[in-house]
Amino acid sequence: MSLGKIVEELLTHHRGKTIGIFIGLIFSILVITVGLLETVFITICIYIGFIIGKRLDDNESFNDLVQKLFKEKK
Repeated sequence: MSLGKIVEELLTHHRGKTIGIFIGLIFSILVITVGLLETVFITICIYIGFIIGKRLDDNESFNDLVQKLFKEKK
């Protein structure tokens, strides 16, 4: 069985587990190399970038997103 077939099998039948393992591996490598606080900061920045990118993919303008974040609360 080739590596491509194995990867395809994992992503088809065990997608969540495979992605979870990969994220855990990346997180642990970052903690070991740069430290916990820096890794948490990187994770938060990635999450914020994901949210902004998702909103833009959903055809929301960046200005609408900023106004939504900083609107006055009554």
